[in-house]
Amino acid sequence: MKKSRISTLALMVGLLLTLVGMGGCAPAGEGGAASIMPLILILALVFGMFYFLMIRPMRQREKKHDLMVSDLRPGDKVVTAGGIYGQVEKIDEDSVVIKVESGATLRVTKGGVISRPEG
Repeated sequence: MKKSRISTLALMVGLLLTLVGMGGCAPAGEGGAASIMPLILILALVFGMFYFLMIRPMRQREKKHDLMVSDLRPGDKVVTAGGIYGQVEKIDEDSVVIKVESGATLRVTKGGVISRPEG
């Protein structure tokens, strides 16, 4: 997560906590039903913030990774999560066999392939 996102999120959470604190100081209306509406609105805003700043970008990265893995073909160059560079030799249902520079082959899970380097 970028530093600007973290600072924006911290600022928004601080603002919302201030609003919640001020909402608790207001006198209750008739029956107290009107005083719960600002709290519901604030909780909806907090959920919306977390969705757009954290959950949605994570899902987009997962979809992009799944698409990259489904497009793998023998001969493609890949990088694993462990930092190993290799060339795809064989693709199974849940794993990929890659050949490294020394000629050795490694079997890794499809989730272990994190990127296809350019060039």
